Amino acid sequence: MKELVQERYRLNLQQHLDAKKSQSERNRLGQFGTPTALARDILQFGLSLLGEGHPIRFLDPAIGTGSFFSALIHTISSDRIEIAQGYELDIAYGESARDIWRGTPLNVIIDDFTRAEAPSEQSDRFNLLICNPPYVRHHHISSGDKSRLQHASEATCGVRITGLAGLYCYFLGLSHVWMQSGGIAGWLIPSEFMDVNYGRSIKKYLLDKVTLLHIHRFDPNEVQFEDALVSSSIIWFRNDPPPTDHQVKFTFGGSLLYPKQSRLVSTSVLHEETKWTRFPMSDPRGKETFCHLSDLFTVKRGIATGYNSFFILNEKQIMEHKLPVEVFRSILPSPRYISGNEIKADTNGLPIIDHQSFLLDCRLSEIEVSKRYPTLWEYFEKGKSDVSKRYLCSSRKTWYWQEERPPAPILCTYIGRSDVKNGRPFRFILNHSQAITANVYLLLYPKPVLARVIAGNPALLRRIWESLNNLRIDLILGEGRVYGGGLHKLEPRELGNVNITTIVDSVPDLKDIDINKGQFQFGLL
Repeated sequence: MKELVQERYRLNLQQHLDAKKSQSERNRLGQFGTPTALARDILQFGLSLLGEGHPIRFLDPAIGTGSFFSALIHTISSDRIEIAQGYELDIAYGESARDIWRGTPLNVIIDDFTRAEAPSEQSDRFNLLICNPPYVRHHHISSGDKSRLQHASEATCGVRITGLAGLYCYFLGLSHVWMQSGGIAGWLIPSEFMDVNYGRSIKKYLLDKVTLLHIHRFDPNEVQFEDALVSSSIIWFRNDPPPTDHQVKFTFGGSLLYPKQSRLVSTSVLHEETKWTRFPMSDPRGKETFCHLSDLFTVKRGIATGYNSFFILNEKQIMEHKLPVEVFRSILPSPRYISGNEIKADTNGLPIIDHQSFLLDCRLSEIEVSKRYPTLWEYFEKGKSDVSKRYLCSSRKTWYWQEERPPAPILCTYIGRSDVKNGRPFRFILNHSQAITANVYLLLYPKPVLARVIAGNPALLRRIWESLNNLRIDLILGEGRVYGGGLHKLEPRELGNVNITTIVDSVPDLKDIDINKGQFQFGLL
């Protein structure tokens, strides 16, 4: 009963402390408390991995108000706790934790864990490390701190973490020397490390330095933190060298204790696989050859204007500023304004849509503009004080010059939610117009061999487009990444890596194309 009273007090205090900071400030500091039920599930699971009878040496490197310690003393007798220690950088949270847990085995140290000195003796280290580390993005870490963290984590865990990694990655690496041999660690961290480039170093650590036991990924549609749209996972490992022929348990959905899906995946597969979020839903990729979308198409991102409200105008705005129409080209609006998956065009190549927009795309020098188009020169002069100094514009040879990008015959929306009516967060759009797009689309350009075949058989493009929209959605989602709330995202390379073997097999005109040789004898790569 005492523990329940303390937990209610802790939750009230947590809510009070959180309310003192704005949402943006908490995002910058990465402060998101662990819900009580989730903390107890994690603690119970960690204890089962540790095994009964072991005296517990508990460590939480980012303890906050102590959600995991609360779960610990609610689950077992305090007599079993040999030592419990937590670090907290924020004085307000640290002092509150000391107040809540006064009279318990917990020692709260108000300090930066990333600067703390680890115990030198094995006997002084910890055998149960549970942590929900701060979700601080890399751009909120100063260059000096980033360099310090990289060197320190490499020295402790033997893996160099890239500068694009979030703070939680350094916490994980630095904690290595705080653990006893055979100790258990459970980390509640974003799932994105399993799919992105910066996560390679973390995956290398998990595969090479410790024995990775279990990864549970929560369904992204079931956000674990009400105040943070992040797709969460729980990573479990034992601080022992990895055995040969080891298998890792991947679970998904439901809860940690009662997941909806489960699969064992060998570490040999994980060493080769770049997208760990494919598991447990998908089988390991086989050795058989198959065709990627990038074998048939070059995938590009739409243009980044530098400042859409300045460079993308409608017809009324162009007339109001008395700007020359010849320096504008049609550009498609956001996908939310495109009702269907096919864009028709008028005789001038303009898209037949309700929201007509035009990109200011002038490649003339400032001197030429001033001589030929006085009103355009005046418009550019207004933008010099602000627009020209924006990051993208300031990095260009001439600040208002746009990227060169031809119209693409097939477009793909690069971001979307899985809760749409048809369950497909991405749309492939057949574009008959001469409109280009901003970077809210991915652009598919047929490679030369395919382009020649389409030129002789225009109907082939439509069949490919229809097949892309009917492609098994797991083949696409398995190459992308997902964020909290079921928000899916595809980068050009990820879309290019989608397996389209079924499309090649089902469209007769594609089966005979050999992309490598430029001949009509397609042998699956």
